[in-house]
Amino acid sequence: MTADTLFSNAYQASVEKIIRISEEIGVSFPQVVPDERGIYNQEDPAYWTGGFWGGLLWLAYRACGKRELFELACEIEQAQDAALEEFTGLHHDVGFMWLPTAVTHYRETGCGASRVRGLKAASILASRFNLAGKFLRAWNEEQREDSTGLAIIDCLMNLPLLYWASEVTGDPRFRQIAAAHTDTVQRTFVREDFTVPHIMRFDPETGSALGAVPGQGKSADSVWSRGQAWAIYGFATAFQETGRIDYGRTACGMAKRFFENLPEDKIPLWDFCAEGEERCAKDSSAACIAASGMLKLAPLLADKEEREQMESSARELLAALIRECACFSPESQGIIKNGTVNFTTRRYVNVPIIYGDFYFLEALGRLKRLPGIF
Repeated sequence: MTADTLFSNAYQASVEKIIRISEEIGVSFPQVVPDERGIYNQEDPAYWTGGFWGGLLWLAYRACGKRELFELACEIEQAQDAALEEFTGLHHDVGFMWLPTAVTHYRETGCGASRVRGLKAASILASRFNLAGKFLRAWNEEQREDSTGLAIIDCLMNLPLLYWASEVTGDPRFRQIAAAHTDTVQRTFVREDFTVPHIMRFDPETGSALGAVPGQGKSADSVWSRGQAWAIYGFATAFQETGRIDYGRTACGMAKRFFENLPEDKIPLWDFCAEGEERCAKDSSAACIAASGMLKLAPLLADKEEREQMESSARELLAALIRECACFSPESQGIIKNGTVNFTTRRYVNVPIIYGDFYFLEALGRLKRLPGIF
């Protein structure tokens, strides 16, 4: 079997599985398959992963055109209105929530209500910008105490919401905030070896960077693999949206470092600095995110050899995911096994995760030259 056939078969099998499980999962907001029963759990509509099931439905609908998937995605989008109306529980991850749902709906159909939802979410994200430090604040006190000066690497993935908002309104303020935050991340997060911490603390009054603090990685100075993947994808997006070569160089450096740190089977450990018994935990979701980010980055690169190497690395990751982690059978609602949400708290270790499934299918779609959602 050729590699292209392998990827095409995996794409089709993933779409068919989403069709099969769509009635089982219905209008809900899953995050993980926590146990051997193989059933996705359900989170609150305001939880940060709330957009990924709707996004998977949109990706599958694009592939098969089944009306029931479209209608279910619309119902999920409407159910998310509860989070917008409640408002106070919302956080920096509104891009993860409304890019795969409302913004995708608007892009596909021009739905006016979806456009409004997306712009509301973008306005919430923009309102979190700390002017002194030029960063977007992570979390609220309810999610993490003493968070007024915290920024996290994941937030790069919410910035496409701001670029989209500038595009549809003609107002440059949204993209200016996105670029300012990206500049701050590049200046304060990115280490000389092109790795990043999860969390950086700033003085919220003066804006001064105070240093990295422990997060979901092994330590403040370790290399949390999913954080590295978010950074690859995030800087690739910034490069695409702005054309700035420095963003492209950062994305390339991070992608190369990610690939160099992989174990033999190409499925990343939860932290590239993990030792001893800590190495029992993989994070397949990091590979899914990195692969999609690399495939987004590759066509933007001017150098032919670098472009081909970036795509080759992504294809190696996807082949490894299919070989080591893919589950297309009914035994589990999840598609990609061996994801880890948070090893430091032993929360959901080596299980299917909804965003792993989402970025896996998005990456396979990119191999077909289909656009991604982020």
